[in-house]
Amino acid sequence: MAISAQDSKPNELPPGWVPATPTGFLAEPTLLRKLVNASDGSVNGQGEGKDGLYAELGNMVTGAGWISAGPGYRKHLWDGQALVDVSAAVSWNLYRVVQGHVEWPHLAHDRLLLGAQASYQDLLQVEYFGLGNDSLVADRSGYRLNNADILGYATVRPTSWLSVSGRLGWIPQPDLSSATGPKVTIPNAVDLFSDSTAPGIRTQPAFLHGDVSIAADTRDHAGHPTTGGLYRASAATYADRDDGLYSFRRYEVEASQFLPLYDRKWVLALHGWEVFSDTSSGSVVPFYLMPSLGGKNTLRGYADYRFHDANMQAFNAESRWALFAHVDAAAFVDAGRVAPRAGGLNFTHLKTSYGAGLRVHNATSTLARLDIGHSVEGWRVYLKISDPFKRTTPASGRMAVVPFVP
Repeated sequence: MAISAQDSKPNELPPGWVPATPTGFLAEPTLLRKLVNASDGSVNGQGEGKDGLYAELGNMVTGAGWISAGPGYRKHLWDGQALVDVSAAVSWNLYRVVQGHVEWPHLAHDRLLLGAQASYQDLLQVEYFGLGNDSLVADRSGYRLNNADILGYATVRPTSWLSVSGRLGWIPQPDLSSATGPKVTIPNAVDLFSDSTAPGIRTQPAFLHGDVSIAADTRDHAGHPTTGGLYRASAATYADRDDGLYSFRRYEVEASQFLPLYDRKWVLALHGWEVFSDTSSGSVVPFYLMPSLGGKNTLRGYADYRFHDANMQAFNAESRWALFAHVDAAAFVDAGRVAPRAGGLNFTHLKTSYGAGLRVHNATSTLARLDIGHSVEGWRVYLKISDPFKRTTPASGRMAVVPFVP
């Protein structure tokens, strides 16, 4: 997966300046306003986290549980030219993540970012339902995945809104085993599925991976956009370093557009995302690296990772109204499907969900959101601390490599 521009766009505001938030349809309680405004002080004048100890909250893959927390420490060096950051976190479902990265974010007059990262994650109960758009909810299962990743990355910004990003990394052999944890209530995927129904479930090779992406980002704020858009295209390759059986290529196109109405008190948000996989003759995509659909960012009326296959598409429309200056109400409709071949992606047999929610935000970032979604498989409730269209990212702020996380 490619590095997203949504977290790498430089802050164009003067140091220390916080933009005004539009007033809501209702007068905001004083206590709520003070609590939300206090969160604006957690970053420095360049939009980066301040030096010292901090609490690492919420940066965990889909399925980790409603909250995660742990200690972090960051330090800017050489008058802010370099940044060192380390953190660790444990989630509600006892997922564990440790990472450390060093980067130079302001090279070439803020047009070049270079960095390197090492990370480790232990995911105890990643859900899997089988392959295809018609997989059965009765086949719900779980597996444990732990892996390390060592990578280097770079982002070039020719303009304030255009970025070209790339990274190259090494994943030592991932370890896939039976689901575990304090509350394992579903069958183990390693017992329920075979290599034909879950490619790669028996053998996991080491991977050399690389990707490149180009993004045009005209949103006013990446964490809480009210106008503008994000348009992204990427290409990635995963090379199986054992026997080549699980080598493949992935291509993505994604677009988000935010339309402000009624003096920004009403925002219409639109999102579309397509993912395509390509393999050489005799090779297959491991099931844990196949595009997946379902959960908090795609189909909010379905379980996380509900549908897997080689190709995927997702569409979202959301209407947001500013109840208070820092609290929005939202209504949404989601649709999407997966398919074994790219030609199978069309507008028939789409899985759909709909629902409503609340968003609590400061001037530039979503602090918490509550979504209640419904589909033919029932109701789902999601409490998260990210914007709905923002891809799930680990603590480094870059998209997860393994597994594929929607």
